[in-house]
Amino acid sequence: MMISILLVVHIAVLGYWLGSEFVINSTFRYVSWASSLDYRERSRLMDHVMNVDQHVRYALVLQLGLGFALAALYGFVPGHTATAWTALALMVAWLAFVEVVHRKRSAPIGDTLASIDRRSRYVLLLALIIYGGMGLASMNTLPAWLSLKLLCFAGVISCGVGIRFALIHWFRVWLDIRDNGSNASNEQALRSAYTRATAVLIGLWVFIAAIVYLSVWKPALGA
Repeated sequence: MMISILLVVHIAVLGYWLGSEFVINSTFRYVSWASSLDYRERSRLMDHVMNVDQHVRYALVLQLGLGFALAALYGFVPGHTATAWTALALMVAWLAFVEVVHRKRSAPIGDTLASIDRRSRYVLLLALIIYGGMGLASMNTLPAWLSLKLLCFAGVISCGVGIRFALIHWFRVWLDIRDNGSNASNEQALRSAYTRATAVLIGLWVFIAAIVYLSVWKPALGA
């Protein structure tokens, strides 16, 4: 019963994740091209983008937590029920932290929390690469398809980091528009930065598609 419930939620979260991604990208594109709107209205839309971005963060945490719980219940990782409940408890704690980071982003402690959040993602990225790589090398109990799935999750996180770096210039230009008004050069810079970030986002979607393929068909790699 527990496996069935977690599996349904695990699948539903994927739709939730992709839906949030599409809303973010379409709204972000509109803001980047809407030079005729005044800054206040564009800023309001960007606030909406940042709020929806939280749902992508929730989805990533949910997918990983539910995925590890299911892996334990299916016997792919040691511990069975105890490991599953531990994974779910850590998932809830991580969700709470992500929410605190979002709500405190404008508070004095906001930068510190955001830094911890970023560093935790780098640690997770490294852990996924190591554990997934060990599975492919038959150094743990993971089947090859699940090991590759973890590496694809690492790819998703890497793309998220790439998008963050691609948007650094976008937000610098955005602040210049806020302080000094816009011009043709600034508007072109926004559009170029959006295009670069979207190129990385497409890579993220490719990794998600690979995750779906591996989850559904579970290919016997190397067999």
